[in-house]
Amino acid sequence: MTAMTAKTVRTRFAPSPTGYLHIGGVRTALFNWLFARKHGGAFILRIDDTDVARNLDQALEPILSGLKWLGIDWDEGPGVGGPHAPYFQSQRADRHRAAVERLLTAGHAYRDFARPEELDEERKAAQAAGKPFLYSRRFAAFDEAEAARLHDEGRQSVVRLKMPREGSLVIDDAVRGRVEFAWEREQDHVIQRADGSCLYHLASVVDDNDLEITHVIRAEEHLSNTPRQAFIAMSLGYGLPAYAHLPLVAEPGSRTKLSKRKLAQYLKNADFKQISEHGTRIAERIGLAPEADTFNPVIVDFYREVGYLPWAIDNYLALLGWSYDDKTEFFSRDELIRGFTLERINSSPASFDPKKLWAVQDHYMHALPTDEKLALMLPFLAKAGLVSDPASAEAVATVRKVIEASGDRLKVAGDILGYADFFLVEEPVMEEAAVKQRLAKPGVRALLEQALAAFKTLEPFAPAELETACKALVEQGGLKIGDLIHPIRVAITGKAVGPGLYDCLAILGREKSLVRLERALPLCG
Repeated sequence: MTAMTAKTVRTRFAPSPTGYLHIGGVRTALFNWLFARKHGGAFILRIDDTDVARNLDQALEPILSGLKWLGIDWDEGPGVGGPHAPYFQSQRADRHRAAVERLLTAGHAYRDFARPEELDEERKAAQAAGKPFLYSRRFAAFDEAEAARLHDEGRQSVVRLKMPREGSLVIDDAVRGRVEFAWEREQDHVIQRADGSCLYHLASVVDDNDLEITHVIRAEEHLSNTPRQAFIAMSLGYGLPAYAHLPLVAEPGSRTKLSKRKLAQYLKNADFKQISEHGTRIAERIGLAPEADTFNPVIVDFYREVGYLPWAIDNYLALLGWSYDDKTEFFSRDELIRGFTLERINSSPASFDPKKLWAVQDHYMHALPTDEKLALMLPFLAKAGLVSDPASAEAVATVRKVIEASGDRLKVAGDILGYADFFLVEEPVMEEAAVKQRLAKPGVRALLEQALAAFKTLEPFAPAELETACKALVEQGGLKIGDLIHPIRVAITGKAVGPGLYDCLAILGREKSLVRLERALPLCG
């Protein structure tokens, strides 16, 4: 194999607009982006939309916006342009058809007039003989006269590659090392349909050459496509790019490819189920319909809608099949670019671990300054109708206090909905289970009445003084502090968990706290 030479490294990510942006696809895009940035090269986004029957107009925007959200910017492609435009395969059909004609003229492809049932007959005969199927080419037309004769029989033709039947292709894969493919195992693959449209393998090779792609970094499922694509490139006189086939992003605890369609199966995994249910609760609060085909933890949109940090996703995905050393887990953008190499990619499947992703997200969220958390969380409150858009100065000040009081309880931006909602309404929704567990017990009403009396004159109405007052009340009654603070929390928030109680009281202020305690008395035992 001869490697393509170029002054500038050029990589590409070429998604098909047939569905939402998959986590595995993002990992491929990220590795291409990192390699290009590491070498001062260019990262190109190309849309492979030759499969018209499967293309979805509504799927393109989530792909573009998802990559932008993750900070995976492209130097050439949709919305950016560039010297190699157009960047949609469907707009490059003339180049693809011209390449087919060149292959036919040079004898590296032929028109095939076999009917489906005739091919099936040969396939069954090979199977019965215990041999691999290899098309006999008995309906191949290698000149115009033969093509005309077969056409006159009422046959339609496709164009097939005339693959070698001897020797082998050897590539030096940057991840897998030396890989050899025997030509005799390769079918005469179709490169042009009867309607004149070209298939992906032909189009991809032509476009990679036209876009001057130097490194094809893609998922291992494309490794088996390499012989036919290399044959097309060599037959057209192109130099071959360097290849790097990435390990699968596998199901949790498995070596099977992670699939968008198998969510129900993954939810048997406790960590996956926890993340999914957490996201669903957030989605319901902001009016999203958590449908299985869109609100799915295998799809990037899920993490954006729930409120993950994009760099947390990038950082975690970078570690799916790649490592800098045996201990470093967290990287800044520049550190990851500097440290990234193809040589440190492992060829074994990389299992998607929801628990590990959660830990990476928690690390970055915990380190985020309050102002940045505030900017991320206010839109969630606005979508839920809890603050105006833009939020008032009073609401902003309240939310800031809630964020500071909640500390590391806020794991994703959407979590603010469960910690700030009761501060931003006149009357909180009382959780039935919390009321039953904490308020309905005998003696609780008397405790709340004592707290009411103490809070009315407490100065200042601040966390430290509130804590002192509550401790004095339980000491007088020979009780534990939990006997008092749990009922007070439910009375003022409607929930059994949340930020520290004394912070909650202080943020609400004396007047609102007293009103809520009064309202809760009829619910007490």
